[in-house]
Amino acid sequence: MIEDTPGLIEAVRDRFAHVDRCPWQGERIFLENAGGALTLKSVVETSARFAAIPDNQGRDNPASQALMEVIARARQDMRCFFGAARGEFLLGESGTELLFRLISVAALGTAPGGRILGSTLEHPASRSAAARWAGVAGKKHVLVPHDSALGTVDAAAYAAGLTADTRVATIVHTSPVTGMGVDVAAIAARIRATAPDCIIVVDGIQHAAHGGIGIDGYDIDGYVISPYKVFARHGYGIAWVSERLRALPHDALLGGAEGNWELGTRDTGAYATFSDVVDYHDWLGGTLVETTDRAARLAAAGRAVAAQEHALTEAMLRGTGNLHGLAELPGVGILGGADNPRREGLVSFWVAGRPSADIVAALGARGIRVHVRKADHYSGAILGPLGLADCVRVSVCHYNTRAEIACFLAAMRAILAA
Repeated sequence: MIEDTPGLIEAVRDRFAHVDRCPWQGERIFLENAGGALTLKSVVETSARFAAIPDNQGRDNPASQALMEVIARARQDMRCFFGAARGEFLLGESGTELLFRLISVAALGTAPGGRILGSTLEHPASRSAAARWAGVAGKKHVLVPHDSALGTVDAAAYAAGLTADTRVATIVHTSPVTGMGVDVAAIAARIRATAPDCIIVVDGIQHAAHGGIGIDGYDIDGYVISPYKVFARHGYGIAWVSERLRALPHDALLGGAEGNWELGTRDTGAYATFSDVVDYHDWLGGTLVETTDRAARLAAAGRAVAAQEHALTEAMLRGTGNLHGLAELPGVGILGGADNPRREGLVSFWVAGRPSADIVAALGARGIRVHVRKADHYSGAILGPLGLADCVRVSVCHYNTRAEIACFLAAMRAILAA
């Protein structure tokens, strides 16, 4: 665990901007990481440096050549971070935009008819894209129900909706509402057993910050993340696409490079900031294992991140010191249950008879930043089956501390007693 290594949590926190202070609010504890994680200081510096450069890529001058080298390095960094020896990477305006692009290409480029399969656990980014492009492509959109009690979905649930003519399938790697992870490899294997040529697209936006990606072991065709949720910045998304998906007909310039998906000139600074993210994980892993193998250092960082976040969510649920955890507080319910091994850095809860917005506001008044999720187009598929109008989402990253969780629990005790 990161906090159990002397001096490491302090070194980690020192690498992030605004780790304990909001520019507007002042001192605060940031437990709203699912809405967008803290930003690395190196990302801020890199963004400013590249924003000042007037040169474009693909020119015959030293500055342009340097920009191309930055992009090439970033693509290699992405390959290592995503665990993808094959396939290609592209940048888009956001994770949501890229999910729409990948799903549209898959829907239109696969054989006519058939179905597009997903689940009710998914974020509306993939659900909306699948629904829209299924209609355009004349395919049936099928959503299998997730397990409301556990807040996740498994291969058996997907099997119930599978047919041999399943052309496209979508999977969310981790739910941003329940916080529960999904076994992508198991679901993909079950899909392949029935529909081996199915194009499988994964929404990895919530998962990316919480313990490692291993695309080579998933047998999928697309994986999308939003870098602002994994310590970079807003303004771009990253997608990995398999050779098979990349080869399908897609929007491109006439006469342009074969297989190119990127439209227009991309921000070199965006590429560079993702190298900052990978360098950070490399540094973190290097503090924990002695090896010259970068992949091994990144894997060590992923394990440490997952262990730290597990300890924090367990403290949140079970308590720490003399403070009771959420699972022990009267009237508090936990999405997915308190005993759930698939939890990734997030606890969503509700208080019987208390609007969640009031709890969020009361925590905010005490300097603790969390978020309310309502049964709307974002979270209704999760909260509706439970009969909930809303919930409070508390989301951590590995730079959060047990002391911050203790402050949160003390605030909750005071709020519930009021």
